[in-house]
Amino acid sequence: MTTKPATARSIAESFRARIASGALQPGDRLPSTKQLAAEFGASELVVYRAITQLKESGHVVARQGAGAFVRVYNPLVWNPGEYERGERRDDPITNTDDWKAQVRAQGREPEQGIPQVSVEPAPKDIAHWLGLEPGTPVVARRRLRLVDGEPCQLADSWFPVEVAEGTPLMEERDVTMKGGILAATGNPQFRIRDELDIRMPTDAEIERLSLQNLPGTPVCQHARIGYGTSDVPVRVMVTIAPGDRNRIVYELELTR
Repeated sequence: MTTKPATARSIAESFRARIASGALQPGDRLPSTKQLAAEFGASELVVYRAITQLKESGHVVARQGAGAFVRVYNPLVWNPGEYERGERRDDPITNTDDWKAQVRAQGREPEQGIPQVSVEPAPKDIAHWLGLEPGTPVVARRRLRLVDGEPCQLADSWFPVEVAEGTPLMEERDVTMKGGILAATGNPQFRIRDELDIRMPTDAEIERLSLQNLPGTPVCQHARIGYGTSDVPVRVMVTIAPGDRNRIVYELELTR
């Protein structure tokens, strides 16, 4: 009986099975293409195609000059429901806000890059969330959040100009104020609305989150609209969270 030659698909499926069973652990290095070609009785070209399939499906990642490795999955447990509710953990002395406190509670190290602040025409979706006409000037405050030194989330906020003007929201520094900047500057939020979409990242998001070598990684777009006095929107914060770096958790307290 003649054995069928291994195909790229069958080799990739074999490795997915090894990863699922635990025979290959996160961070393990795959054998070289030459070794795999000998193991499966296939050409190195076929093995290369199999590894490409594994990269595209998110099972392995390539490191320049080092080879291919089983992808490590160590997501941040991110609970947006803890923010904007009850007693906030903002500490201006240590520059710790609610997000940093949540990360540190998991034994991990948070960092927020220096925000980029600009006044620009509101894109269509931002204008919709803020109840403005598209193109209306708004204040954009863009941030990159890192956990353990690695990009974890994009956290970009937009504000009506009259809300941000003359406040620390216009400053390009990591600002922490007790109770949150909006409340501290006279624009408290009384209601919030969350909208979540799962999609593939844009080119700009791939660049900012260093996803170039992680094809096929979806992101969760979490838009939080904050409403102030008379139920008028005072902020929309759009967080882009890669699916391999975040596990989103919500908790609801029900009335008994």
